[in-house]
Amino acid sequence: MMKSHYLALCFALTAMQVREVPLEIGAPIPKGDQALKDISGKEITLNKAVQTNGLLVMFSGNDCPYIERNKARTIEICRYALTNQIGVVLVNSNANVTLDAMKAYALSQQFNWYYVADPGASMADAFQAAHMPECYLFNQSGMLVYKGSIDDSPGNAEAVKTRHLNNAINDLLAKKSPKVNTTPSLGCNIKRF
Repeated sequence: MMKSHYLALCFALTAMQVREVPLEIGAPIPKGDQALKDISGKEITLNKAVQTNGLLVMFSGNDCPYIERNKARTIEICRYALTNQIGVVLVNSNANVTLDAMKAYALSQQFNWYYVADPGASMADAFQAAHMPECYLFNQSGMLVYKGSIDDSPGNAEAVKTRHLNNAINDLLAKKSPKVNTTPSLGCNIKRF
């Protein structure tokens, strides 16, 4: 009996010591070669989704108050990225999500970029993503140059003063480091369970 308690305690202490390293600016794309199932039924990887000027990865979902409030902004920024040769992958890490529901949602929103499922939230864990929407912009070499929110008012589009992600994309296109490379992300929590 004592031995099993000791082993359980050792396991708990080991688990507490193993922490994800924060995804810092300059880090490469986490799990870039992991196969992800797109709503088209095809498997993709983040590394293969990188285009001439980089990659935008956004953690998103089909529904929640913040997703609803950010629909138009999500579509606008994703189109802007694609127009400027930046690959786009939206990642849905919510538990119990189905590709059929994601496909129907993407069709209703007229997505023309990748929308992938992340069963078990392993991609969200690797990115340390906690919210929807939460954005990660990588340069053409696959290095992180911006992480955070789309803008400074995720709850109210009419109150936006600074378009953080748009500014970071413009700096990236101008071959500059984004003036602001990290912003807080606010939104619905990713439903991991």
